[in-house]
Amino acid sequence: MIIAILSAFAGDWFMRIKFLKTVFIKSLPVMAGYLILGMGFGILLKANGYGVIWALAMSVFVYAGSMQFVGVSLIAAGASLFSVALTTLMVNARHLFYGLSMIERYQGAGRKKLYLMHALTDETYSLACVDGVPQGVNPHWYYFFRSLFDQLYWVAGSAVGSLLGTVLPFDTAGIDFSMTALFVTVYIEQWLTGREHRPALIGIGSSVLCLLVFGRDGFLIPSMVVITALLLTIRKPLERAAKNDDR
Repeated sequence: MIIAILSAFAGDWFMRIKFLKTVFIKSLPVMAGYLILGMGFGILLKANGYGVIWALAMSVFVYAGSMQFVGVSLIAAGASLFSVALTTLMVNARHLFYGLSMIERYQGAGRKKLYLMHALTDETYSLACVDGVPQGVNPHWYYFFRSLFDQLYWVAGSAVGSLLGTVLPFDTAGIDFSMTALFVTVYIEQWLTGREHRPALIGIGSSVLCLLVFGRDGFLIPSMVVITALLLTIRKPLERAAKNDDR
């Protein structure tokens, strides 16, 4: 599918190269994080006895960041398919809400929409929300290639990490915390660069409240429901504030 989409992109090569250069520059912040985090995943996977083929396959077909780190433990423990499915739902439930918020933005993307859905990671989603499409650029192609570049960084990092884990000894303690550290970094960056802090406060406040009420093992989905409900409640004021900032 991706090959067919890419072939449709071929045409005026000068303009295409210029376009890809723009997308590449915009994706550099994710590249810096994904290469390192992907390497951490590859090293952790190799330490549990799974080589570069596993790293590539998971990074291409699963491509779920934090879930890939969790998946290493599930695979190593021989978890059942039901346990894997339930854990994936719990860990990645937030992506259901990501997708709902991107329906309008991805509308009319055609076949590209299938890949855009697959590649909607936390960092890609964050940048799509705060980083506008360059003037004169087709938004669907822009989102497609930025998503593709982000995944290529992750795939490359995981492959390199797996190969390094083969030849160099690593202490893998704490590697699985790297995704949490990235989420904290993205949160801080959005706080520092954005004027509107209500969504961030709602997110952290709802999460802490649900953690206290439902406990560590059951707070994720309730917190996402509460966050979504509150954001929908203040959607109009947020949109008005965004329009005022653009003026």
